[in-house]
Amino acid sequence: MEKKPVLVVALGGNALLKRGEPLEASIQQQNILIAAGVIARLTDEWRVVLVHGNGPQVGLLALQNAAYPDVAPYPLDILVAESQGMVGYMLQQALRNELPSQEVTTLLTRVTVDPADPAFQDPCKYIGPVYTAAQATDLAAEKGWIMKKDGTGFRRVVPSPAPLAISESAAINTLLLHDHLVICNGGGGIPVVQTGQTMTGCEAVIDKDLSAALLARQLQADALLILTDADAVYQNWGTPSQEAIGQVTVSALAGTSFDAGSMGPKVDACCQFVRTSGGHAGIGSLQDGSRILCGQKGTLIIPG
Repeated sequence: MEKKPVLVVALGGNALLKRGEPLEASIQQQNILIAAGVIARLTDEWRVVLVHGNGPQVGLLALQNAAYPDVAPYPLDILVAESQGMVGYMLQQALRNELPSQEVTTLLTRVTVDPADPAFQDPCKYIGPVYTAAQATDLAAEKGWIMKKDGTGFRRVVPSPAPLAISESAAINTLLLHDHLVICNGGGGIPVVQTGQTMTGCEAVIDKDLSAALLARQLQADALLILTDADAVYQNWGTPSQEAIGQVTVSALAGTSFDAGSMGPKVDACCQFVRTSGGHAGIGSLQDGSRILCGQKGTLIIPG
């Protein structure tokens, strides 16, 4: 029997916990049930590898972590690992209930970054909840966090270096060959630096979309799908002339810039994948699911 094509799905942390919603486990579980239904339908046509974001979740862990002053705060690489287990477990449980005959496996995944990456000098990755301007000012003074504007509020930002290599790619490929639905690279992966034969964690959160694109290339996947809380990529976003981009070629997007903290990495990730693999990539909202890959909804990026 011929194997189904491979699809890497990147599910945004904000798709699992919508902007403005309380950081409650029960609310995340409700949203994950919706996400699981969408992912389950994709398995009709694809072998799915699922990468999830962790922006709200790892930010919450950092807040909880900082609330107990008798212990030094845990570093971000450990918090990313915690978020992989937390979100991965909830997704695995929901997907297994949706697909009783499907093997579903969550894999802790390390991703190598360059310690000299300029991203360490220019934090731009949003994590945690949205704050008012006054709250952001207080947190910056109290905890030394860097805060940047996100929409109408402010959020903490941390370094987001480019992913270079996925340590567990061989294990992911083996599970995929045995028809597992694999949940991996959670939160972009646990950020590590390689020195000789030694790996050490570092203070960063890797962009899960760029990590998903790297994974898709390493697995030689047929398509990449980024599901988020936006229904498409927009030109002139936030202006009266904003316009959704439907089907578009990689070359047509060349020279177009998007917000570095949100849509920019998604477009970059899709273009990198399409350019190097010849496959296609979609960006859109969770509820539109497979219709994005058909060009009926969202933004579909194709070779050319």
